[in-house]
Amino acid sequence: MKTVLAIFSSLSGNQGNSSKLANEYLSKFENNDSVHIERVDVASLALPHLTGEEMQAWMTEVSERNESQQVLAKVSDDIVEAVKAADEIVLAVPMYNFGIPSSLKAYFDRIARAGITFKYTDTGPVGLLENKSARVFAARGGVYEGSDFDTQTPYLKHFLNFIGISDVKFVYAEGLNMGEEQADKAFADASQKIIELTNN
Repeated sequence: MKTVLAIFSSLSGNQGNSSKLANEYLSKFENNDSVHIERVDVASLALPHLTGEEMQAWMTEVSERNESQQVLAKVSDDIVEAVKAADEIVLAVPMYNFGIPSSLKAYFDRIARAGITFKYTDTGPVGLLENKSARVFAARGGVYEGSDFDTQTPYLKHFLNFIGISDVKFVYAEGLNMGEEQADKAFADASQKIIELTNN
């Protein structure tokens, strides 16, 4: 069975535009018994910023962790296990102030674990999460794709590549706050790309 981990990060929940795009994509698989979809809303997880104490808990041998370290390490351990179990990662990503939501960054901070999701070698870092794909559904109020203002696309590519996921495809809906006609066109174009993705 194929497992899809769908990660939502809009403050508007399912009403967010990025969530609508991702859910449109996921709807193509919901009646497929060979696909299991696991949903995570990182906005509702309310993960705190990563601290040195939490990172130290990871680096402490399991048998030597105190009770507090066990609790701290379990947060990241559970997130990493969910990512490891997935064949495909779906990311619903709004643009907040030219970047990804801080809730998604906090989630990513718990995924990047040396020796677990990547390792350092003599020739540089190597990702350890192989044989996975990622589909990113990005919604923006303005039009930023391909410009210097789009910090999301290179960051997400770099991060996913860093942990070993090189098959990454993006679907954008842009200009959503630039009038109804532009928004309708953006969603129509995105829907067409979603059809293309699911037909491949």
